[in-house]
Amino acid sequence: MDKHNSSEILNSDYSLSKNASSDSLDSDSKSSSLNSKHGQDSPHVLGDIQFLNSEKSKRMAQDVTYLCPFNGPIRGVLQITNYQLHFRPIEPSSLHSTLSVPLGVISRIEKVGGATSKGENSYGIEIFCKDMRNLRFAHKQENHSRRGIFTYLQQLAFPLSHGLQLFAFSYSETFQEDGWHVYDAIGELRRMGVNNDMWRITRINDKYEVCDSYPAVWAVPTAATDDLIRSVAAFRSRGRIPVLSWIHPSSQATITRCSQPLVGVSGKRSREDERYVQLIMDANAQGNKLFIMDARPSANAIANKAKGGGYESEDAYQNAELVFLDIHNIHVMRESLRKLKELCFPQIDQTRWFSGIEASCWLKHIKCILAGAVRIVDKVENHKTSVLVHCSDGWDRTAQLTALAMLMLDPYYRTLRGFEVLIEKEWLSFGHKFQLRIGHGDERHSDADRSPVFVQWVDCVWQLQQQFPTAFEFTERLLITIVDHLYSCRFGTFLFNTERERVKEEVKTKTVSLWSYINSNQDLYLNPLYWGPSTFGAGSPPSPYSRPQGVLVPVASLRLIKLWKALYCRWNPTMRQQDPIYQRTRELVALRAQLEAAAAAAAGDHAARQQRLGLTPPRVASPHHV
Repeated sequence: MDKHNSSEILNSDYSLSKNASSDSLDSDSKSSSLNSKHGQDSPHVLGDIQFLNSEKSKRMAQDVTYLCPFNGPIRGVLQITNYQLHFRPIEPSSLHSTLSVPLGVISRIEKVGGATSKGENSYGIEIFCKDMRNLRFAHKQENHSRRGIFTYLQQLAFPLSHGLQLFAFSYSETFQEDGWHVYDAIGELRRMGVNNDMWRITRINDKYEVCDSYPAVWAVPTAATDDLIRSVAAFRSRGRIPVLSWIHPSSQATITRCSQPLVGVSGKRSREDERYVQLIMDANAQGNKLFIMDARPSANAIANKAKGGGYESEDAYQNAELVFLDIHNIHVMRESLRKLKELCFPQIDQTRWFSGIEASCWLKHIKCILAGAVRIVDKVENHKTSVLVHCSDGWDRTAQLTALAMLMLDPYYRTLRGFEVLIEKEWLSFGHKFQLRIGHGDERHSDADRSPVFVQWVDCVWQLQQQFPTAFEFTERLLITIVDHLYSCRFGTFLFNTERERVKEEVKTKTVSLWSYINSNQDLYLNPLYWGPSTFGAGSPPSPYSRPQGVLVPVASLRLIKLWKALYCRWNPTMRQQDPIYQRTRELVALRAQLEAAAAAAAGDHAARQQRLGLTPPRVASPHHV
């Protein structure tokens, strides 16, 4: 390390042991910093900076200037810990520009200027983030502070590229609930009524030998033998055979998911695969047809034949209808988000705002995904027909479609806990490659595997919330918290690519689950307008004002689809809402709970009074007929 750093850069190794359950990524609507707090926590504090358990200061530089794109240059102290980058302004009037940026959010770091640079603030570091913003810090050349800060940032922001562990494996905090118990594969299948006459639970993949990117527990047609399953795996890309995602409680129509068949240019066939798909169709007694929803544009599916992939021929798969949903690949989505970022940060050009949004095609892609999910819902709910969904490998667009369709069909997934189960099942257990798509701890920012597939799906969920504001138990704050911790590397939930890798790395015993934090602070995320049964408060009777939510069928039209400004534009103070909506939401949730308790008490008193008088209570209409 440069010996000149000794006076300007203060090395320290603060071991911080106090409980710190504050979510460093929750942002208040009035704050321009990343770590606005909500007053519910008591973390260790060091000079106005709040630390988490196991967070240690690694490097500090005095007299650094943050080049804020909105408020101009701000002088302060820059500190690097093993989890975050902290910037604290010197001037009290600039404290609103305090920054606390988890290092996992950083995509790349570049030096700006050199030894011959002239002019104020021309020498420093620029940080490009995954959450739609860039940060630039100017250093004074005579302080020799840039080298040390840059070196530590490179190592701590990209630990896997430097032989180090992610912060999640150091972070230790105890919450009221262990989030690793939220999802149980067998319990979720039994909730849907499996095992039954047509579907059975199998552990054929218990050691991840049939398919290393699938979970250990599947549901497959009862008539499918283990030998048949292995034969089908040989004909499906990556061994990802059709398995059950969801089953309709009354019609028994199903949503199954898989990867593309290995047809190739020669048009190969597999009698075993054809028979297996027929078994899926036969499992639905009310349907005599199966829809195969291929997420790709038809041209892409045809092109995949040259690589050994392809799609199902309607001649080979009897009574099956193939539909292409025209959703583009990960590379198109990555470029679309890049264009959107240029539009939203740092400055917004008012003259080209709408044309810029249109040129990014982001909302068009959101519309295509929503429209695809609506088609799946229509076939399952209205036509009582089973649907098989796939793309190429079945871990990107397939997960978007199945998870979104299940969210529309099943009100359980629209509860807070059910939503966590949905993510665990359709995204995590079925092998969406979070490590490759997000690049946790990896400095290869230009890797072609990076893509905002999961963020795009969360955006689709937000679009549903806008069209159905009473159908979800949680608010957009939950969605933003999930997206933030998708990057942060504070929790182990989104680390690695597959269930197999997480088991191997002992994620459940060595890291904390994001659901532990969320479920221990659930009042932060509850929707006061929600009209349905809650998954919290087990054992208590449902609210008399709750009624079952039906199937959601959104309008997948650009007339109604909006840009999610609270996520993409939140770093621009001119685009933020002025009211502290999160605090008002919490107050409304508390008020609703008080009113429901008072109503329940009044109803109890009234019933007791009638009983004393010997009166028969009036018959109450079924909530299903309200």
